Amino acid sequence: MRVVRLASEIDFAGWREAARTLRGQGVAPDTVIWTVDGEGDLFADPEPLAAPAPGGFTVSREFLELAEDVILHRSAERFALLYRLLWRLAAEPNLLRIATDPDVARANDLARQVSKAAHKMKAFVRFRTVSPDPETYAAWFEPAHRVTEAVAPFFARRFANMAWSILTPDVCVHWNGAQLAVTPGADPADAPGEDALEDYWRTYYASIFNPARLKVEAMTKEMPKRYWRNLPEARLIPDLIAAAEGRTNLMVAKPPTEPSRRVIRAVARASRDAAYDGMAPQSLEEVAAGVDACRRCPLYREATQGVSGEGPAHARLMLVGEQPGDQEDLAGRPFVGPAGQVLDRALAEVGAPRAETYVTNAVKHFKHELRGKRRIHQTPNPSEVTACRWWLDAERRLVRPRVVVALGATAALSVFGKAMPIGKNRGVALQLPDQSQGVVTYHPSYLLRIPDAEAKAAAYALFVQDLRFAWGLAA
Repeated sequence: MRVVRLASEIDFAGWREAARTLRGQGVAPDTVIWTVDGEGDLFADPEPLAAPAPGGFTVSREFLELAEDVILHRSAERFALLYRLLWRLAAEPNLLRIATDPDVARANDLARQVSKAAHKMKAFVRFRTVSPDPETYAAWFEPAHRVTEAVAPFFARRFANMAWSILTPDVCVHWNGAQLAVTPGADPADAPGEDALEDYWRTYYASIFNPARLKVEAMTKEMPKRYWRNLPEARLIPDLIAAAEGRTNLMVAKPPTEPSRRVIRAVARASRDAAYDGMAPQSLEEVAAGVDACRRCPLYREATQGVSGEGPAHARLMLVGEQPGDQEDLAGRPFVGPAGQVLDRALAEVGAPRAETYVTNAVKHFKHELRGKRRIHQTPNPSEVTACRWWLDAERRLVRPRVVVALGATAALSVFGKAMPIGKNRGVALQLPDQSQGVVTYHPSYLLRIPDAEAKAAAYALFVQDLRFAWGLAA
């Protein structure tokens, strides 16, 4: 057996050098034991690795990026798993593309967990004042995986003008306004105590808590309970959840509030092509009131009502359709008809609950023609899309999604400001001016119109694939 002892739990450079040497010498994965310096005397001191045989080899950037993430996981198998993949790549150069391979699937799963841990650290670190002069802040955090050093540059950019420290059981990172420093891990007893601002933070959190939109399972998935003990607002959460039903009933019993007069006056004054500069809605409620009163194009004349978007105020994923259909026009909600059922089914397969997405349309009024008693859908023309784009831009500005999915050609025209053929542009992330990512795919109603069952199934599979890709980008 060959024993390799690395300098630390995240010693990627050491693992990479040892793995390169071992594979160059033809040492099989099942004859290598990976350990970390300081783990005790379970293994004898490793023999120095001899130089590999001449010739060398290369691996893809994809594998190196995967390995850099997997190394940060707490799993004891990570070093051996990565070396096994490296060994197999010699005979299977396309191995990483086989998502169903057990080793590849396991490595991708570890990488996803590391990415999720990094995201949670960015979201749930709470700094507290430890010194007013000079102004210094500190935070205690217990990451699920060893992501502290990888995430530290994010905080250095985000809080560049602050002096701060983040203490974790693994390592501590410190920023003095100019450079980052890393020190050994700390003890929970070293965590900073509460400061005077936390009461204000709890007051703010209680004021924005909306009991009508509470979904406990979704909330605890996004904010796992393991992080609650380090969040000042967490002490309020059990009581807010307990009181949610009663508060919701009171909200339902209240008479509807009047739409914002400012938005209504702005809409009434605006001509078909007038700009709304200086009159931008400040909330999604104002958007909904403005959409219903909008007269920027003639479509309002034949529609029952304007249909604005719905979903969380800060959803990570925004889905943009073409326009409301017949059922949406009557209900006043987007995607409640047959196309909405297709969308809901696809989102469920992806694991992206619709309740966690913001769903809207490029055009907010139903364009149709009468055939007897039936209202037949008509595609909005570019001028109608342009006239309504102001409302979509307002929704994007307020929701600030990470990813915007354009469902169909009309939605793509509104989101990107130009024609975007679906077949040529689907399956890739396209940068938008507001730094969100744009994804193009089919509209669910297109899938309903495909007559051939086999072709319909194939198009639906591509649709699900695109949604899964977008949901992964938004994670």
